[in-house]
Amino acid sequence: MAEPALSGPDAGSAVRLRGVSKTYDGGVTALGPLDLDVRRGEFVSLLGPSGCGKSTALRLIAGLATPSTGTVELSHHGAARRGSHPIGFVFQEPTLMPWATVRDNVRLPLKLARLPAADADARIEAALDQVGLAEFAAAYPRELSGGMKMRVSLARALITDPDILLMDEPFAALDEITRFRLNNDLLSLWRDLHKTVIFVTHSVFESVYLSERVIVMTARPGRIGAEFRITSPELRGEEFRTSVEYAAFCREVSNALAPSYAGQAGA
Repeated sequence: MAEPALSGPDAGSAVRLRGVSKTYDGGVTALGPLDLDVRRGEFVSLLGPSGCGKSTALRLIAGLATPSTGTVELSHHGAARRGSHPIGFVFQEPTLMPWATVRDNVRLPLKLARLPAADADARIEAALDQVGLAEFAAAYPRELSGGMKMRVSLARALITDPDILLMDEPFAALDEITRFRLNNDLLSLWRDLHKTVIFVTHSVFESVYLSERVIVMTARPGRIGAEFRITSPELRGEEFRTSVEYAAFCREVSNALAPSYAGQAGA
């Protein structure tokens, strides 16, 4: 069951899950029961082993799947302007249309919303500028690197001006240098645009670097096993990444994560 908005004492929350579980037709319970609150403007990472329900949780929040039990509640600005949508979703694969230019790939959500081209063009230019691809608007996906393709996917998610940005391991397939660069750029966008971000990752290091809060999930069915608030300078960079403080957070999170892998084959 999904409800469109939160009110009263919960109005400061962007997302609230209560008693949420997901059992598939084959009888496998992938998630829950799960209780989770994410504040407006917060950056939260869901960290855990494969199959623990991280991606399932994102799909339930996005409304792409229905919970077997419990409620998913969202708080957002609603349809503030035509072509807007409360949720943006960045998948692990960029899922770009190979026959379309970067500009037209980003245009797709606005086209589906039947926004006039004249109104869409300015928004597309702004989104491409935000992700550093303004000069590649006429390029095709085959001409782009993996990191650039992911930037297109991010621009397409931002084009609808969502309050809540859901990201499902978007940088997992990228090389380390590109991943670091995109981590930094994502933090800049988050600070500038004031979005609520829920980020799924397998990486302890990435979760600690990006997040205000790290949620460590148990093995299937996924529940919250531990929670860490990452206190650090607001402007994170290489100084934080190489700091004793960062290493200590990573060690604590790794220790909390270890039991989730203990029962898995090859762990």
